[in-house]
Amino acid sequence: MGLGSTIKKIREQKGLLQKHVAAELGIGNTNYNKMENDNREPSVNELQKLAKLLNMTVDDILNFEGIFKGEVRVKVKTGFEQVNLINQLDEDDRQTVYKIIDTMLTRKKFKDFFNKNVATL
Repeated sequence: MGLGSTIKKIREQKGLLQKHVAAELGIGNTNYNKMENDNREPSVNELQKLAKLLNMTVDDILNFEGIFKGEVRVKVKTGFEQVNLINQLDEDDRQTVYKIIDTMLTRKKFKDFFNKNVATL
């Protein structure tokens, strides 16, 4: 499937009209139609505008597999389950998670100290 066919499929799945997309890209309907029929390649600028219009990234468009992924939901896990999942990570990733947690806790402590001691002045 060519890039134009991909763009057409995404546009149709999003329920957009060709003339609306063409207007957003700042090109004529004929040029946009040529793009969707793989008779004209979109410029980088047009791809960027298209991605913004479609609420996607250029990479999402270029690597589109024909369906939009559904919403990802993460089941809330207990603290024990979360620690077990963190421990399954490789050492570098595990240390990164711990650094993020430490930074967030330090920030919270600073805010609490500030609100308690400085903001009351």
